[in-house]
Amino acid sequence: MEITLEVNGRTYSIAPAGRRLLAVLRDDLELLGTKLACGEGACGACGVLLDGRPVNACLLFAEAAEGHEIVTIEGLSTGRAAAVQAAFVAEDALQCGFCTPGQVVSATVLLERTPHPTREEIHETMAGNLCRCGAYPKIERAILRAAGEA
Repeated sequence: MEITLEVNGRTYSIAPAGRRLLAVLRDDLELLGTKLACGEGACGACGVLLDGRPVNACLLFAEAAEGHEIVTIEGLSTGRAAAVQAAFVAEDALQCGFCTPGQVVSATVLLERTPHPTREEIHETMAGNLCRCGAYPKIERAILRAAGEA
C-alpha cells in the first residue's frame, strides 16, 4: 500500500510497509539529518516537526504521518531556524553533532512559541533532548543568543 507524505514542502509516494517515520525519512527519502539513537523516544535525536509540533520520528509509524506536514532538520533553513543554527555554531553548542538536529528542531519550536524564554523554560522544553557530550550550557547559550538575549 502506498501513502503520500509531505516532507519539507515536497510530496513523496512511498510504500512504508509498517515502518517508522524515521526509517522512511532516512532510508527512502535519504534525509539523513534526523538520527536514530535510542529508538525509544527518550533522547530527541530523531526530532522532526509534524504540523509544527515536535515529535519523535522513531516512535511514529509513517502511515500516521500521512496528511500531515513533516519538516526535518533539512527543511529548517530560514527565519528562526537559521538564527538557531547560526547561534549553535557561534556558541560551539555541538560537539559530536549527533543530537544537534533534534536540539535545533526543539529550540526552533521553543523560540517560535516563546521568543524570549527564561532559562527555566529552555530547560523544560529541551529536557526531551539528550546530549551525550554534555554540551548543555552551550546549548542554553545558543538558544539565548538566537532569542537575542545573549
